[in-house]
Parts: sequence; C-alpha cells; structure tokens
Amino acid sequence: MSLSKRAVSGLLWTFAQQFGAQAITFITSVILARILLPSDFGLIGMLALFMGVGNVLIDGGLTNSLIRSQDVDQSDYSSVFFINIIGSVVIYLIVFFCAPLISGFYHQPVLTGIIRVYTLSFIINAFATVQTTRLTRELKFKLQMLMQLPSLIISGTVGVILALKGFGVWSLVWLNIINSIIFVSLHWLLSGWYPQWIFNKKKLLVHLNFGYKLTLSGTLDIVFENIYNIVIGRFFLASSLGFYTRAQTISMLPVQSISAALNKVTYSLFATIQDDNIRLKKAYKTIMLAVVFWVTIVMICLQVVSEPLFKLLLTTKWLPAVPYFKVLCITAILYPLHLYNLNVLLVKGEAGLYLKLEVYKKIIIVIGVITVTQFGIFGLLYFQVVFSVMAFFLNSWYSGRLIGYPVKEQLKDLLPIFITGVVTAAFCLFLQNFFTSLALLSDLVRIIIMGATCFATYTCISYIIKMPALFDTFTLINKTDNT
Repeated sequence: MSLSKRAVSGLLWTFAQQFGAQAITFITSVILARILLPSDFGLIGMLALFMGVGNVLIDGGLTNSLIRSQDVDQSDYSSVFFINIIGSVVIYLIVFFCAPLISGFYHQPVLTGIIRVYTLSFIINAFATVQTTRLTRELKFKLQMLMQLPSLIISGTVGVILALKGFGVWSLVWLNIINSIIFVSLHWLLSGWYPQWIFNKKKLLVHLNFGYKLTLSGTLDIVFENIYNIVIGRFFLASSLGFYTRAQTISMLPVQSISAALNKVTYSLFATIQDDNIRLKKAYKTIMLAVVFWVTIVMICLQVVSEPLFKLLLTTKWLPAVPYFKVLCITAILYPLHLYNLNVLLVKGEAGLYLKLEVYKKIIIVIGVITVTQFGIFGLLYFQVVFSVMAFFLNSWYSGRLIGYPVKEQLKDLLPIFITGVVTAAFCLFLQNFFTSLALLSDLVRIIIMGATCFATYTCISYIIKMPALFDTFTLINKTDNT
C-alpha cells in the first residue's frame, strides 16, 4: 500500500477510534454529571496535574523516539517496556507517600485515599505503552479502536452504576481503574507483541537522549497546562473547579478529538518525509488549515448554543459553567496550531529547541497567572486566550523557518478562516438578540435552529470566497472514496 493510501486508511480508522472514544466518554460524563455534584468533578480535577506529570515521567519521551526512529527491533521495544514498568512503580510510590501533602495543599482530606487508588493506573497503563506505540508506528489504528472502545463502554457502565448507588466521587475513581485494566488486558491479548528478557543499554541510551528533552518539556507543559486547576482548586471552592473543568472538557472535546486523531497519523507521516521540506510543508499546511477550518465552526456553534446545551445535557446546576465555556472555546480554536507547529520541531529532531520554547512559554504563564489571579477566575480565562495567541507566534516562528513556512505566510492562510468565524459569530449573536422569541423555545429546538444557522452561514461564506480548506476537505473525501 502506498504512503498516501496508508495515511488515508490510518486517518479513517484513527478518526473512528478517536470519535468513538470521545462519544462514549462524553455520554458517560454527561450521565455522571447529571448524577454527581460539581464538587465531585472538582476533586478529580485537582488530580489532573499529578496524573499528567506521572504519565509523562513514566513514558520519558521514549515512545516518541520509537515512532521517530527509522529502524527498531525487539531489543528497542523490550528495553523501553521494562524501563517504563520500573518508572511507573517509582512514580506511584512517590505519589503514594506525598498524597497527604497534596490533600493538605488543597484543604481536602478526602483526597489522600482518592490519590492512592486513582494513581494505580500509572502501573497498570505502563504494561501497554509499548504495544500501543508499536501499533501506532505500524498505522494499525483499526485494532487500537477495537481495543479501546470496549474498555470505555464497560468502565463507563460500571462508573454510572456506582454513581447511582451513591459512591459519589469514588465512582469516577473506579471508572478510571477499570478502564485501565481492560485496556491493558486487551493489548496483551490482541496486539501480537510481548516483551522478551532483553535490556539493551546502548539502544536505550539513544532513546533516552532524544526522550529526556521531551520528558522535561512535557512535564513543564503538563504542570503549566494544569496551573489553572491548581490556582482555582487552591483559592476557590471545589465546585468552582468543577464548573471550570466541565467547561474546559466540553470545549476541548471536539478539538482534541480531531487533533489527537490526526496527530497519531501525522506524526508518523511527517516522520517519513522529515528530510523533504517541500512535501513536509505541503502536508503540514493542508492538514493544519483543514483542522483549524472545521474546529473554528464547531467552536462557534458551541458558543452560540452553550446555554441551552448545558441545560439540556447537564441540567441547570451546571449553568455557572457557561460563561467559562464561552471564553475557553476561543482558546480551543488555537489548540491545533500549537500541536502541529511543535510536531514539526519533533520530526526535525529539534527536541532541544522544543524544550527551550516550552521554558519560554512557561515563564510567560507564571508572570501572567501571578498578575491576573487578583481578577478572579475570569482573569485566568482571558489570560489563556492572550497566551494562546502569543504561543502561536512563538511556535510558528521557529517551526516555520525549518520548513519554509514563516509566520507571515501562516497568518495569511489563517486570517480568512478567523474572519469568517468572527462574521458568523456576530451574525448569530445578532439573530439571538433580535429574535427574542427564540428564548421561549425548548432547549433542543434552540440548539437545532441556531446550530444549523451558524453552520450554514459559515460554510456559505467559505464557499463564496472559495476557502481552500473547504475544497481540500472535499478532495480528501474524494480520495477516500476511491481507495
């Protein structure tokens, strides 16, 4: 199979996997949100930092190194497998003994027990990291989908049953553990790879040399990605963090579904053409513009229907999250730009530059958060938007130079999408204010009418001005039909 056909096939299956997983997760979270309290989700939100950092430290950037390397064999996979297991045990023990300190920081004594059970997933998940990496490297996304979806369905069902029986926040804890156990078990049964008693220090050092930089930058990224959770959890009510995390989860759901699905394929694809800047630029530009184009309209539609959407799905107890959600939707639009610009650095082997950029951005975040915390949660929210714009310029400045796609050219390609989005949002806002009778309709009818109007306006304007991203999508669909 040719590279292009493998890429298209990979895209189809990874989209199926990603959207299937996100759909199941979303449905489960909606049901749980209707049963549980915002404070329950706030408590789990306080663990996001530790879960993220733990997973990054366990992986050590080694899986990215395995995917990027041209020649890997059983000694590479087995060596990484065993170092991941050892790392997971060490990280879990550290978290286990630090649990009382963490719960003390948040003034939530109940967190101690939750942390010690929830983070068992570190050790469990480490047993499938290499299998997942191997399947990703080989673009076997259909098999990944067939293993991930059952684990989500079963664990989600158990979580809902526990919530209905009054387990509260513990229903979320056991949902996570059960999901990890089933996911790992299916990998051992179906992936076709098992470790051998091989530990090649020389090869491991090669992967560590590349991976440690990603580990440092990934750790920084996770810490500062969750800095808002830390600040809100420390200085505000647990329910406030619950509203914030719910708004963030829903706002990032579409963009992470699209971006994560594409990222699995594009990182492997970019790696195969890393030395051909012309092809790399073309592939990067096409994918980035297509993703941003569709993400923009999805996020605008969600902004427009946010109030009836939250009422319909989560009930009125979650309405305080709506203002947070509207701001976070803007940040979500810019997310793919960061992801793909940084991917260029990785496939070019610029792990050191990647780390340097992360350090620069984290310094900006620290200064910003210290400055805006006095303005409350909304100060933190609006700063996220400002920082996302700054991060785009910083990332694209360096990645653009590596593939001949400078910031100015990227902006020129992106501006029509953003302008179309702003015009669409303004038009829909005008309709909502002018036709006050819309507020008298049921939540579902309002969602359908305003969502359809928003989508139709955006696509019509894009067609009239001949937006390249729209027509590139049609071309991709035609290619898919012919494969």
